Amino acid sequence: MATNKSLSKRTPTNNLMLFSGRAHPTLAKEVAELLEVDCVPTTAYDFANGEIYVRFDESVRGCDAFVIQSHAAPINESIMEQLIMIDALKRASAKRITVVLPFYGYARQDKKHLGREPISARLMADLFLAAGADRLMTVDLHTAQIQGFFDGPVDHLLAMPILTRQVRKRYGKKPLAVVSPDAGRIKVAEQWARQFDNAPLAFIHKTRDVSKANVTKANRVVGEVAGRTCILVDDLIDTGGTICQAAEALMNDGAAEVVIAATHAVFSGEAIDKLKNSVATEVIVTNTLPLADEHRFDKLTVLSIAPLLAQAVSAVFEDGSVTSLFSE
Repeated sequence: MATNKSLSKRTPTNNLMLFSGRAHPTLAKEVAELLEVDCVPTTAYDFANGEIYVRFDESVRGCDAFVIQSHAAPINESIMEQLIMIDALKRASAKRITVVLPFYGYARQDKKHLGREPISARLMADLFLAAGADRLMTVDLHTAQIQGFFDGPVDHLLAMPILTRQVRKRYGKKPLAVVSPDAGRIKVAEQWARQFDNAPLAFIHKTRDVSKANVTKANRVVGEVAGRTCILVDDLIDTGGTICQAAEALMNDGAAEVVIAATHAVFSGEAIDKLKNSVATEVIVTNTLPLADEHRFDKLTVLSIAPLLAQAVSAVFEDGSVTSLFSE
């Protein structure tokens, strides 16, 4: 993505300060370079019993603080470290604290499927508020309703322009169909379809065992996909089971090829092997989560989310419009 014109012309000031946790420092450094600032030097380490210590190595009084931490594995440590960073900033008199969450942990637990279950996505929002956060900035929430869980401004950034640009470049001249891996994400698929001249829509009818995590079964394809390049879109890929089953169902229904596009590459367990050996032509993701070199494979394309984050941070700092970042 091209850097915003106003961003490139802005003269950095000491009021904007960027802080990075230890979960994904590469992404934070990329954002810092685009903003033409440095991440604030930070001392962070774990005590012998696993407790986390954080101290910022320069004054933060009166600053507009942006705390970047993607909730990567081990996810609970990543979350706790970010909460401690927020608390340290609050106690050091930062003027405003914006929490930048490229990947929002626990977002899938946004409602109760069974009795006596938590709504952990709401708990997350409460924790950030209690720690001292004034604003949240995140990318492609599992469901948009999570924005309402935080009692303050939430900037819900969309990776769709980045992903669709890559799809259009590689497959734009072919007959396309946009496919949702389940009925629940049809609205997202509709937004994608509009980016490709209202390409046909389809979805995978699947059943889920609510008593077991990550267990689904793709039953059948609903929609016309025969002879088309199917763009299978989702917010994240965890174990890879659901998305790979969906790709197989599409090919069995006559699709010419399947391209998987997702924002968050969680890639748990055997996900890498499943995707590598899947029927998909290409798997397109962003770098909201760190991905080691040994976890990359030939058909995987990783796009940078840093330009989007940098533009959003710049817009918030300058009291500009974040919504305009998604205007065509």
